[in-house]
Amino acid sequence: MSYFAAAVVRVEGDWTAAEVNLRGAADIDEVADRLRDVDQDADLSLLFVEADDTYLVIMRLDEGEDLRVFGSDSAYAEESRLGALLVGDLKTSVTGLDEVDEPRSGGGGEEESEQPAVDPEADPVGDADLLADLGISAQKLLSLCAEEGLLPADVTAEVCQVLGCADEVEELREV
Repeated sequence: MSYFAAAVVRVEGDWTAAEVNLRGAADIDEVADRLRDVDQDADLSLLFVEADDTYLVIMRLDEGEDLRVFGSDSAYAEESRLGALLVGDLKTSVTGLDEVDEPRSGGGGEEESEQPAVDPEADPVGDADLLADLGISAQKLLSLCAEEGLLPADVTAEVCQVLGCADEVEELREV
């Protein structure tokens, strides 16, 4: 399973981004250590892991501590070793938030009503509220992950746009 892992770290209000190699990581703590290593002085560190245009995992460290993790679908743990490492221990399903099922904007054609806007098999897990203080509520994050046609890279781009670090992450993709 292929993946892209981008760390964005904020030091004194400025964002920087770096690609993170997760190969050979033994456990979630080692992944957190690799995120810390991007910048030891960061007041906020985020790691976006996108796998096979299907799964998104977001990790957060505040001042290098208090690891928080969100996964777009618990199935990722069953699909790969990296998925098991990142979301395998997350037991808290975050489905059922009222605002996730709100209607999507766009044309209201018949074709749209035939296709569900949310993958009924998706089971988001972990801390969907991990970006709430940064302007992305749990409901917004879940809506983005569930929106038909949005890939994990699109969700990362949307989140990073709100955070103010979209250009830094886009530069990583172009390398």
